[in-house]
Amino acid sequence: MSGEELRTRLSQAAHKRLDLAAHLLGYDFSSKTPTATTLSGKFFFTPDELGERVRLLGEFLPGEAHQIQNQADNICQHRFNLLGYTDLEYGKQIDWHLDAVHGKRAPRKPWHRINFLDFDEVGDHKVVWELNRHQHLVTLGKAWALTRDEHYIEELVAQWYSWQKANPYPIGINWGSSLEVAFRSLSWIWVLNLFDDSSPLPGNFRADLVRGLAGNGRYIEKYLSTYFSPNTHLLGEAVALFFIGTLWPQWPRSGNWKDRGWRMILQAAERQVRPDGVYFEQALHYHVYALDFFLHARILAARNGMAIPATFDEALKRMLAVIEALSEAGPPGGFGDDDGGRVFNPRRNQTEHMTDPLRIGAAVFGGERTQADAELTEEAIWLLGKAAIESVKKQAQRRLRSRAFVSGGIYVMAGASPTPHEIVVDAGPQGVGRCGHGHADALSLRMAIDGRLFLVDPGTGIYISDSNDRDMFRGTGAHNTVRIDGKDQALTAGPFAWSAIPTTRVEGWVSGESFDFFCASHDGYSRLPDPVLHRRFVFRGPDGVSLVRDVCEGEGTHLVESFWHFGEGVHLAKAGDTLVAGDDANLNGLELLTAGNCAWQVETGSGLVSPAYGAKKPAPMARISASASMPAECTVLMHAKEARPSLSEFRYAGNPQTREVAGYEYTTPDAIHRFFFAPGRSEWTSGEWKSDAQFLYCVSAPHKANAAADVVRVIMVAGTFLNRHGASLVRGADVLDQWEWVQNGITARTSTLELAQR
Repeated sequence: MSGEELRTRLSQAAHKRLDLAAHLLGYDFSSKTPTATTLSGKFFFTPDELGERVRLLGEFLPGEAHQIQNQADNICQHRFNLLGYTDLEYGKQIDWHLDAVHGKRAPRKPWHRINFLDFDEVGDHKVVWELNRHQHLVTLGKAWALTRDEHYIEELVAQWYSWQKANPYPIGINWGSSLEVAFRSLSWIWVLNLFDDSSPLPGNFRADLVRGLAGNGRYIEKYLSTYFSPNTHLLGEAVALFFIGTLWPQWPRSGNWKDRGWRMILQAAERQVRPDGVYFEQALHYHVYALDFFLHARILAARNGMAIPATFDEALKRMLAVIEALSEAGPPGGFGDDDGGRVFNPRRNQTEHMTDPLRIGAAVFGGERTQADAELTEEAIWLLGKAAIESVKKQAQRRLRSRAFVSGGIYVMAGASPTPHEIVVDAGPQGVGRCGHGHADALSLRMAIDGRLFLVDPGTGIYISDSNDRDMFRGTGAHNTVRIDGKDQALTAGPFAWSAIPTTRVEGWVSGESFDFFCASHDGYSRLPDPVLHRRFVFRGPDGVSLVRDVCEGEGTHLVESFWHFGEGVHLAKAGDTLVAGDDANLNGLELLTAGNCAWQVETGSGLVSPAYGAKKPAPMARISASASMPAECTVLMHAKEARPSLSEFRYAGNPQTREVAGYEYTTPDAIHRFFFAPGRSEWTSGEWKSDAQFLYCVSAPHKANAAADVVRVIMVAGTFLNRHGASLVRGADVLDQWEWVQNGITARTSTLELAQR
């Protein structure tokens, strides 16, 4: 520890004990009443603007308005939807310390003496804390604003006072996390602003709630997660301090809370967001979680006349660009942990909702956005009013393009033919530090086709339980990558830590006119007695044809497993060595073929996906495996096409004795596709082809009378020359990153070469 960290930890430890002693002596922490309770800063809307927000919501999202009322009615009956759990019954008197899913109750003792990670002691603390974030009180407030039904106010006030009685500071699990206090504070602020002067609130309610907010501010300032969890925890706490300090500037500590909170928010954007915009936890849900915090703070700062640093805006735009890239062909595929929480609407907690910030970003920053952010959200209307509506009108047409986020290791391969499709490869670090929210998923890939997720990351399941779900969902076997000898790529070291964390190295990335080529390796299995290096090649070609080649290098014999997890509701059929994924409602699907002349066993079965924290549902999966002598390779051909078996064949066409070049051939009724992979920079020959390229792809039209003229497409990566049947197609002194030729089309190249006559 540094000297500053040691001082901070000792100070917090001392304050915990002093607070407990004061409580035991009968001290009333709520007695520190602020001198003024009137909100002086500017919220997202004024009392006069509240009516317009309600009108816009009813006009443009009537279904959402109706859903708010239905949710509020359930809340009045103490039935809650929390995380991925639905219709949880909390009885006549809400037990604010209960995990209603597992029937466990956290003890009523000083918060710092409760081990909230001990399932036997508290159950799943996430369930307890989700209710105690009080976001459901905001739903009651919105229902009142929409309907003017006083029953919602009565229930809200009753629950708030019930909570105060059951959670006297510093007793109970609900004081066990400064982030949870921050969430509760944001909810209370929203509650206050959803009532105008005509609202029939009890006389002391506003003052009591504001006093509670002041107490929360003191608590958060005292117990910031500066060293405990300096990620979204610290960011959320900073946002709460900033909100309280900005909206009640007349309080003694408010200036410090505002300045310190804003400074911490700006520091988080600089420290927690990688240069390419990927959030450093390497988890999509945490990426959006953080972006929600940033956007809410940014809008409030602008509303209150604060200068917004250009560097902060640029960080937010980069984060938005990541979400946009991941959702070009369908919902963004998740990766890493799913916390289950949202800053505004906790019910929008599934992966398809992770595009919500795009609508807010379009309204805040202007400019054209793509169809990925087509959905207008309730959140955008509450935050921005008419500006959210206007941003929809500026929407541009979808433009599919491949992109690489190098710092975060996210590589997006997108194509439009024969239907919009997108492959996303994860080649980034497992996380930051001990990678608490990262998964053992190096070189895993996901795929969306025409608005639907086909190959998916199964999600998180649950953090703390009496099962092994946590390790199962974050283990290598739960991801679309290769596992060696039944072991994960990294070793678990508790529910939020890893050891023996692999290093991933991207060895090649080329994005051409009609293709993408990717190559990377990781050393996660270097710890085995006979170490193995896993290298993955991914080629996305034209017309929906892609190839995934996994090469395992090492000594000895190992069990090699390649996993393929499909989305919920996808129908998976197996015919020989071919897998066909699709459904009855969507003709577009995915065909996967393994090389029929290779000794790999293809099995299908049922796996699990977790669409939201705590929820588990069956979904199809496939396992391709073999006990193989090293080096070994397993290659899968993927074709985005109609979801029905075709008269196609995929086979290994290389020379296993020389291993000079690995060749594969995919034959359909319409074309013959050939793929060649060379191990180094030396010359190689395979059939009529001779080159020194790292990768070569060619397409021939079958049954041509003149065999020398049947090639209709050629793609070359990292080579200086290419000959066919002894005739030179291309030659040059320097390595050509990429070269494409299409019959009756255009030759595309990235450096100057002398092109031979064809």
